[in-house]
Amino acid sequence: MAKRLKSVATAAELASVVGGVLGFPAHAERAVALGEVHARPYPLVDTPRLLIQLAFMTEGGSTVDHAVLAELSRSIGIAPPARDARHHVMPWGNGTLRWERHTEFSTYLWEGPMPRSGAGAQHPFGHGFNPPGTVIDGVRLEIVKKDANALAMISEFDPASLCYSDVEGGLASIVTDFRQDRDGLTRILILDNGLSPARAGALSQRVIEIETYRTLAMLGLPLAHSLSPRIRRIEDRLAGLTNEMRDATSDSHKLLDELTSLAAELEADAASSLYRFGASRAYNGIVLERLAALQEEPVTGYETWGAFIQRRMAPAMRTCRSVSERQESLSEKLSRAATLLRTSVDVELERQNRDLLTSMNHRAQLQLRLQRTVEGLSVAAISYYVVGLFYYLAKGAETYIPDLHSTVLTAIFVPVAIIAMWFVVKSIRKSHADD
Repeated sequence: MAKRLKSVATAAELASVVGGVLGFPAHAERAVALGEVHARPYPLVDTPRLLIQLAFMTEGGSTVDHAVLAELSRSIGIAPPARDARHHVMPWGNGTLRWERHTEFSTYLWEGPMPRSGAGAQHPFGHGFNPPGTVIDGVRLEIVKKDANALAMISEFDPASLCYSDVEGGLASIVTDFRQDRDGLTRILILDNGLSPARAGALSQRVIEIETYRTLAMLGLPLAHSLSPRIRRIEDRLAGLTNEMRDATSDSHKLLDELTSLAAELEADAASSLYRFGASRAYNGIVLERLAALQEEPVTGYETWGAFIQRRMAPAMRTCRSVSERQESLSEKLSRAATLLRTSVDVELERQNRDLLTSMNHRAQLQLRLQRTVEGLSVAAISYYVVGLFYYLAKGAETYIPDLHSTVLTAIFVPVAIIAMWFVVKSIRKSHADD
């Protein structure tokens, strides 16, 4: 009855979120924003209890997860989750299976009773389970009462990497060696010294997330190792190119082409690693937050989780950050070198343009002189033809006027014709200049 009342209250609360506030219409995304706070509630965990979580990289998208959950749901006769769901809880055996979808991975957490001696746990991860992707992390968490038998279980861990500390104000202890068992799972032990089911569920989720996000944060390290020699090669070649730029006889165009090729290669590597390095920083931040929330109290003779993880993760994160910073710094250096070369090429082009303009100006002056020479010759030629026509005209008039001497008249007309033709040519040239 209490569970039913709780479900009714939840439905009424959801209806009020969707419908509005005091009768006013609600924002379309209000229900999602408010519901996210309750999307990942801590499971209520009794002691003793066993939790097994597998994290899968979901390159295939959410459709693959939905297919897996639909198959599991059909096998036990229940309805599958909605296709746009990001969380789902379903019963499995004598326990509960919780699924959650993240940005690039999804988690399947089975929580059930501790198996009896000689019996296996009834988790769903058997031979009939179809994984949605490759496994990135697996955790086996055991919660037992803190007594003499439980303390004896600590000897089963590797003492070389054993981490053991008190948490929750002494109400619990967490133990792990961060090594994988024969099933490939990282074994974690919680010793319950008076935890409530709610605090036990919160603590179990917190330590599982530390292991999961720790693994995901370390994915940036192999990429950083693969990019480091390539960055070193580009740095060395950039140093060689800058030395060649100092030589006045070097081919600036060839150097600029090589610089552009190096910049393109670097930008391609930076673009491919941008998400991975950013995700590693984000996952590392989550790990640090979860470790701080544990509020560990060291146990004499043992190392705490925070000290162990920080000592091993901090160098890896610094390596990723160093490679990312080297990419940014090298990109700026390549940009400055390319700018210098472009300036040199532009100066060379301006020098060539200046020489070309000088040559064109010289040719224009020669052309102008030639044009004036041709104009002078054209005045003489046209005047010659005009004088010839005038001579024929005077010669014909001499027949009717005997006293008219055509030769004398022609000689007198020659300077008049030349001056007239000169003015005509000048007028034509002036009209062309005005156009």
